[in-house]
Amino acid sequence: MAAVIKDLLSAKVQTIKPSGIRKYFDIAATMGDVISLGVGEPDFPTPANVREAGVRSMTEKGTRYTSNSGLLELRQAISRYLERRFELPYDPETQVLITVGASEAIDLALRAVVNPGDEVLVPEPTFVSYAPLTIMAGGVPVPVPTYEKDDFRLTAEAIEPLISEKTKAIMLCYPNNPTGAVMEEQDLVAIAEVLRKHKILVISDEIYAELVYGIEHASIAALPGMYERTVVVSGFSKGFSMTGWRLGYACGPADLIAAMRKIHQYGIMSAPTTAQWAAIEALENGLHAVERMRAEYDERRQFIVQGFRAIGLSCFEPRGAFYCFPRISDLGMTSDEFCTALLEVERVAVVPGSAFGDSGEGFIRVSYAYSIDSIKKALEHIDRFVQKAAGERKKWQQG
Repeated sequence: MAAVIKDLLSAKVQTIKPSGIRKYFDIAATMGDVISLGVGEPDFPTPANVREAGVRSMTEKGTRYTSNSGLLELRQAISRYLERRFELPYDPETQVLITVGASEAIDLALRAVVNPGDEVLVPEPTFVSYAPLTIMAGGVPVPVPTYEKDDFRLTAEAIEPLISEKTKAIMLCYPNNPTGAVMEEQDLVAIAEVLRKHKILVISDEIYAELVYGIEHASIAALPGMYERTVVVSGFSKGFSMTGWRLGYACGPADLIAAMRKIHQYGIMSAPTTAQWAAIEALENGLHAVERMRAEYDERRQFIVQGFRAIGLSCFEPRGAFYCFPRISDLGMTSDEFCTALLEVERVAVVPGSAFGDSGEGFIRVSYAYSIDSIKKALEHIDRFVQKAAGERKKWQQG
């Protein structure tokens, strides 16, 4: 029977590899005493007032389906929030769609515009779902490498030669997962200049917009000529520490949002009702909690970067999200070899950079969404592992 089922599986789905992130957590789950710095999930609880609003809503507001677009009250709150925080005005009735996490919004945007054979530019290293979702939409992901020497920022020079008559969209993920890189306004201006010459949709994943350090988040949608060709994707998982609530949103041109809503209607119907009421509270009375979490992430960010540099690993300074991306290539191991050995020998789980595209090879993604104590303990184990690996490499080089 298994052979029969395998023959029935979609050829497209069979070509897609399982997530490189999950591999190490599945292994770690079978081991004891593992220190994990791998999961991209806040360790803070959802703010108390937000949790309470969700609980209250079940008795005071009910638990029935909402509109396919989501609660109008939430769409209005998102519209006010984006205009106040990032100068992005959206009509809550026609330009905002509530989704099951930001990931659904990305999937909907791709499926709404991609025809078979269309190309989607995917800057790498980047979030693991973009290329597989492009393939499942019938498109062809075109990797655009970014480099440590540029602080993993995307450049106009990297994009322009890869644009063809088949290019339909480009993914942007800034602040970036896995590198922690950001794009400031001056960086985006050069990108926008290239994109305005072509009919290309920008899918701007800004889920980490509230988690930037020492600078202000900039959205490409706010630049001249880009609002009408950009869909901004975000949600509540990261900045508001609401991962399990599974709530995201997309904002963009009305015709695109209508097309995305059509797919959403048939595939999902509506996002979780309780989560939507909680999200209204998060936007209206939760930003003070976001500020506190951001300040603590910033302390951890500085601590972990200094820790890796003290170990002797090159680590550029991330300016957003809650990841750092140290380079391990000098140890003579691939990212996968490093992470596998580190887990087996020192019981520390991190993610190989290669899970985020070929440009991530030679690096590891390490999350600092953990306590300072956990980070300190993990760094001690990584230091011991690195010093031993470096010593063995030196002996091998000396013959």
